[in-house]
Amino acid sequence: MIQVSNLSFGPAANPILQGIDAEIPAGRVTALIGPNGAGKSTLLKLIARQLTASSGRIRMDGMDLAQTVPAQLACKMAVVAQHLSVASRVRVRDLIGFGRWPHSAGRLGVADHAAIANAVELFDLGDLQTRFLDELSGGQRQRAFIAMAYVQDTDWLLLDEPLNNLDLHHARNLMAQLRHLTELQGRGIVIVVHDLNYAISWSDHVVALRDGKVAFQGPVAAAATAERLSALYQTPVAITRLGGQPFAQYHR
Repeated sequence: MIQVSNLSFGPAANPILQGIDAEIPAGRVTALIGPNGAGKSTLLKLIARQLTASSGRIRMDGMDLAQTVPAQLACKMAVVAQHLSVASRVRVRDLIGFGRWPHSAGRLGVADHAAIANAVELFDLGDLQTRFLDELSGGQRQRAFIAMAYVQDTDWLLLDEPLNNLDLHHARNLMAQLRHLTELQGRGIVIVVHDLNYAISWSDHVVALRDGKVAFQGPVAAAATAERLSALYQTPVAITRLGGQPFAQYHR
């Protein structure tokens, strides 16, 4: 479990996050949702230790993240940022191999190559694995970076808006793969997502933010009600069922 306690970030006069208390269950897909500027990506970056909180504490499976050394964190959680950058003349397969560094320190063995091959297949990168990153579309690069995080083989995977740039086929496949990681491998997934229907259809748990504070949180079925979602986004949201899954209607 990730436990966030009284977490704040930003100047006292105008904090980006203020007094955040949240519990994110292990072995589940948790969606961070909310309107633009709510603080979703900031919260993810604080959990990933890419930012330093003004106050408060974050614990991951009992570990105080502020007191945990980077090498230990690299074996515990993998992170895919919203804005991806790496040397453009890196081939896709080599990029994925970087994710094995915590296990191999750059000396790839049989298990590392097997993990890389599995990720190439899982994320539909077979035809792209020998190409350079600057030869790929934004969506193709996104899949390559997620594959790199996947092979890091951590208990937790943190993804900041991973559906950006993905077409319908690959966006759906990614969410299905994340479900697979939780159900068969017990990994905890934390995902910042703007598409409300992906959030409520594929996630187990939600943490909803608005104006830098937690608006509500909990299991999707209980927490993400039409009333709460309408208040969160300040627009009418109706929840129906489609193919046995919840579906949010808000376009009309």
